[in-house]
Amino acid sequence: MVQARIGLGWEPMVGPGRVDRILKDAGSWRAANMRADQSWLIRLSDAHQAEIRAAVARSAARGEAIEGISRESFDLPRLGPVLDGVRRDVMHGRGLAVLRGLELAGLARGALVRAFFGIGSHLGTARPQNAAGHLLGHVYDLGEDASDPATRVYRTAARQRFHVDSCDIVGLLCLRKPRSGGASLLCSSLAVVEELAATRPDLLAVLRRPFVYDRKNEVPEGKSPHYEIPIVHEWRGRTSVYFARDFIEAAQRRFPDVARLTSEQVEALDAVERLAESPALRLELDFEPGDIQLVHNHVVLHARDAYEDGPAPDEKRHLLRLWLSAHDPRPLPPVFAERYGPLVEGRPRGGIAVPGAVPRIPMEPE
Repeated sequence: MVQARIGLGWEPMVGPGRVDRILKDAGSWRAANMRADQSWLIRLSDAHQAEIRAAVARSAARGEAIEGISRESFDLPRLGPVLDGVRRDVMHGRGLAVLRGLELAGLARGALVRAFFGIGSHLGTARPQNAAGHLLGHVYDLGEDASDPATRVYRTAARQRFHVDSCDIVGLLCLRKPRSGGASLLCSSLAVVEELAATRPDLLAVLRRPFVYDRKNEVPEGKSPHYEIPIVHEWRGRTSVYFARDFIEAAQRRFPDVARLTSEQVEALDAVERLAESPALRLELDFEPGDIQLVHNHVVLHARDAYEDGPAPDEKRHLLRLWLSAHDPRPLPPVFAERYGPLVEGRPRGGIAVPGAVPRIPMEPE
């Protein structure tokens, strides 16, 4: 089951102005808040399971391409309104939800992927996750070298540091657990900003200035192999955070023309990671097969413990991943276009688009 491994006190939002404060600060949670109120954890009922399977069967019977699935074509009369509420909470509330217990037994891989895409279509539009155009990611140890700065760490069993992905919502469906390790770690990035504002406003000022990120050889047409973007942004009354230290340090290692990080920048990056890892802010979840974790990248950082697979195929950790451009996205400052592509209202944004890549859905890790 999902376990919040934290034990500090919870400071409830009470008193005058409580509703305004919840609306304004719902995305700034501490770990104890999430343990005290687990309404972000939604168990799929038997009726929901039957509805999902019926929608999968209808979609397959009419020959609908998985990448063409939409919330209109993947009709879920009972679960759909629940997913609308999930989307609102992920995008405008806590930034996190877990759907528990999708039935995996008896579903072929194609049907599972169709179900995952169908559920995802109620939250957003799938975007490519790498230079190969994968609309479906496989979080799986392919034996790549995690110490190579060009490696995408999700293709290894190494620990992933707290970071964001280049999309509005990242969805992860657990197919198999590892033999040991691999816990999912989450932290409100808005809570990190609040803590820095209260204790180290000098470092918060550093985070509002640009850092250089490596594209890790996934370079859009006409772009440089690295790009600049601040970590903390205030735009149209909202705070958004873009943090991926692994990509910052990769740029330092791979590109001699990139300015070296200053001692202030290193201290600011250290402060973000220290706060994200602190018991007060870090929420630890144990993935179970059939769990779907949904995270709003602009307000929540996510990480993963290192893990160890067993020798048997059914002992290898395997998650499916969606990068979604949300149906009701928050406004982002123009600088995000450097990573997200054109920020045009009504058009999908985010993902990785490189010349010659054709969006596709690999059914197995590759």
